[in-house]
Amino acid sequence: MPFGRGRSFAANDSGVVDAFIGGWQLSGVARWTSGFPFSVDGGQRWPTDWFLTAITQMTSKPRTGTFKGNGSVNAFADPAAAQNDFTLPLPGGVGSRNVLRGDGFAGLDMSLVKRWKMPYAENHRLEFRWEVFNVPNLTRFNAQGVGSSLLTSLTQSPNSFGAYTSLLTQPRVMQFALRYEF
Repeated sequence: MPFGRGRSFAANDSGVVDAFIGGWQLSGVARWTSGFPFSVDGGQRWPTDWFLTAITQMTSKPRTGTFKGNGSVNAFADPAAAQNDFTLPLPGGVGSRNVLRGDGFAGLDMSLVKRWKMPYAENHRLEFRWEVFNVPNLTRFNAQGVGSSLLTSLTQSPNSFGAYTSLLTQPRVMQFALRYEF
């Protein structure tokens, strides 16, 4: 920050004033990414007569995004209706791979540092550091962890189709440090 002895503002202040307004440092890292692609799994079927399970064929584009309701977070606005937008491939078919995209993410990490020069020795310093990771406390759901097996949701619970099961981000974390340099 441009305050304190030897800086742009209050460059000729006293040592006491410099101890309060000088030696501050603010830094941060911002990230903005698009979402990861994902496919809808066809369940335990092997239409290729090989060892890989089926990926469904998308017949029409469902409305996607992050939708909250019924106590869960879902990739589809209407999970029951989205099931009709996919069909199981015919034998020998390969399906539609990575035709859907999860939500993107924006993140911000910041740190605030204050340094004091010790009055008894010029090369001795005290540093206080406050670091915050994921400052706005945003979440990014894992598109690869979407409960998107078509056969499972048709037979067991239609409302679980497209439900997110994991996160890619951690909640906000703060850490403090005090360091003495000599």
